[in-house]
Order: sequence, then structure tokens, then C-alpha cells
Amino acid sequence: MRLLHTMLRVSDLDKSIDFYQSLLGMTLHRKMDFPSGRFTLAFLGYGDEKETTALELTYNWDTKSYEMGDAFGHIAIAVDDVYKACETIMAKGGEVVREAGPMQHGSTVLAFVKDPDGYMIELLDIA
Repeated sequence: MRLLHTMLRVSDLDKSIDFYQSLLGMTLHRKMDFPSGRFTLAFLGYGDEKETTALELTYNWDTKSYEMGDAFGHIAIAVDDVYKACETIMAKGGEVVREAGPMQHGSTVLAFVKDPDGYMIELLDIA
């Protein structure tokens, strides 16, 4: 068994794809429209879906926004340098909501950014 993908519902598919590609460096693997169901799926990630987990963005054509639940936490992404990643994301217009630095009660360096729909993305230093 292995984890295949995580799905997020998004309100503006093009804006979300641009965020994950331009700010977080993901590659768009595939995008499929389902006219009879009035939705589009886009799968992005950092490698071949046969070997790595993907992010599935679901765009429901007739839904303009979603309420954030309090059960979902965040998606975590490993980066070589959290400080530099935050600088790059901010320079490209991204929102850093927790500046890079050691986590409270520990030494792991992390930061948090928000995607266009408000989902939290944790950046973790892998160095």
C-alpha cells in the first residue's frame, strides 16, 4: 500500500494551479474535465505519480466558495532552506502566515504559507 493523493476543493482552478506550480514548484501531471458531473480534476506533484504522492485539486463548476472546516490541518512540503523558500514565495506574491524559524518547544525549522483558498502549507527544513 502507498498514499496516492490528497484532494483539496478549490474555488479558482487556474489560480490554484498557478500557486502550486509557480510558488511551490509542482508539476501539473494531468487535468480532466467531467462535463456531466460539472467538475474538473487537476493532479500536481513533485514526481511520477507511480512513485510519489500527488495533490488532487477538485474544481466544482457551480460552487463559488467553501467553508474551512476545523478538522483539516495542513499539507507538509520538505524544502532545502525554509528561509529562502519563504523569501521566494513572498517575492512571487504568496502569503507567509508563519515566518521561517524553529518550532516552539523544538528545533525543527518550519514556516507556514496559505494557498489561494486558505489551505495551510507547512514548509519543513530537510537539511
